[in-house]
Amino acid sequence: MNKKASFDQRVWEMVAHIPYGMVATYGQIADLLSAYGHARQVGWALGRLKVNSNVLWHRIVNSKGRILNRLSREGSDWLQRELLIEEGVSVDEEFRIDIGKYLWEPKIEYSNY
Repeated sequence: MNKKASFDQRVWEMVAHIPYGMVATYGQIADLLSAYGHARQVGWALGRLKVNSNVLWHRIVNSKGRILNRLSREGSDWLQRELLIEEGVSVDEEFRIDIGKYLWEPKIEYSNY
């Protein structure tokens, strides 16, 4: 990854590493980018994407394994739920995911990010 890339670009490139059927948290992505404590900024970077983006934004959930469910998301929360279910991730009616089962645990070092 280009270290001169914008924070948003670094987030999008890191999210591309999350495997099919797995999720990561906003904080986890921040930590992998050596941006400890910047989970909210990861969310903002993903929020700047268009819903039909090629970036795998739907694989990011909060630290409790929940999809954020707010009116301001204009239905993207429901889309995120459906995309995860299509990948085999169980999402309940409360938009919760078993983080212990589906959390991505990177096997490689991302220190170059």
